[in-house]
Amino acid sequence: MKRVLITGANSFVGMNIESWLLKAPNEFQVDTVDTMNEAWKKADFTKYDVVFHVAGIAHVDPKPDMAPLYYKVNRDLSIEIAKWAKERGVKQFIYMSSKIVYHASKSLKGDCVKSETKPNPNDFYGDSKLQAENGLNKLQCDTFKIAIIRPPMIYGPGNKGNLPRLGWLALRTPVFPAWHNKRSMLHVINLAEFVKQLIVREMAGTFFPQNAEYSDTVEIVRQISAEHGHKIWISRLFNPLVWIGAKFLPAIPKMFSDSYYEQEMSKYPFDYQVVSFKDSIKGLELRKTMK
Repeated sequence: MKRVLITGANSFVGMNIESWLLKAPNEFQVDTVDTMNEAWKKADFTKYDVVFHVAGIAHVDPKPDMAPLYYKVNRDLSIEIAKWAKERGVKQFIYMSSKIVYHASKSLKGDCVKSETKPNPNDFYGDSKLQAENGLNKLQCDTFKIAIIRPPMIYGPGNKGNLPRLGWLALRTPVFPAWHNKRSMLHVINLAEFVKQLIVREMAGTFFPQNAEYSDTVEIVRQISAEHGHKIWISRLFNPLVWIGAKFLPAIPKMFSDSYYEQEMSKYPFDYQVVSFKDSIKGLELRKTMK
């Protein structure tokens, strides 16, 4: 029986991980705790084998004056909770970092992350995550294992992020550019199974999980439109609009640039890619508005 404490109560990732682990009630005991107002200090950490730290400020388009808050929450609080856990006998600390420690997509150039690629964040969200990683790794020892996950974009039931926005757009536009790309994504159930395996195998290190298949913005739009009976004309004739839009709208590079891990980086001695990308798009919860 592994006793797991998830920080970040009611978060999209936290709730899905909790639900997945509890499908094996004889293997896992799972509790959650909020990190607001130091509520986490009221929890008895001595009862747990593992802390899965998912709490943090998500990546948005923040104003520069928000930088201190990002470092306070994403870096300082993460390290403080890890130290607290270590002092109370927790054996494994799993930290949710992000692929964005390599850099955020701000142009159509895109990126392919290889095993030798060094992190090079270009905003304070990515930098706060990387600094947290560095601080956490200093805490690792034989009795306190640090596992850092650098996932690409996470999506799934209950997520309100960019993929549901794209689905909203796919059902409303009559035309779409045939600008094909390659992106790593991670369904939340695949992430949940990956976390489960890290816990069961008591693993430490830095990890790069992703879906078994790369995604392509054009094919996502095509599939969503077909499933809902929406006719859409996808053509290269509209590709110049991507070039022009990328100069003025930050959302365009996020939508159309390449951003992926080499597949070899995401292969491990266990199967965690239990949901295919095609199946994960079926029944996608679409936003009612673009906001």
